[in-house]
Amino acid sequence: QAQVEETGGGFVQPGGSLRLSCSPSGTIMGIDHMGWYRQPPGKEREFVAQIPSDRIIKYGDSVKGRFTISVDNAKDTIYLQMNNLKPEDTAVYFCNYGILTQWGTLAEVWGKGARVTVSQ
Repeated sequence: QAQVEETGGGFVQPGGSLRLSCSPSGTIMGIDHMGWYRQPPGKEREFVAQIPSDRIIKYGDSVKGRFTISVDNAKDTIYLQMNNLKPEDTAVYFCNYGILTQWGTLAEVWGKGARVTVSQ
């Protein structure tokens, strides 16, 4: 069974930068899409960025121009470079992979989350 795990969360002051990483493990026959979501305190989970099956990268409006998603194809590891962070970026960040299973199905796999706090 496939799993994904985020690393790289932490505390940063406004205007600062952080980079998150997410790597898959387990039985993986292929990867359809990869991305990042976040859940601010007391709010619903929201879309941040994605590398979809057509590999045309998409970003949420609130992070465009500040966040960059990238992938190391050799490792299937994705990164989220977050620059010019704002207090409203404070959230738990989750990575999500659409993984093709050995049974020919597509499984949505989520990490446990990495907390990012932006504050003075």
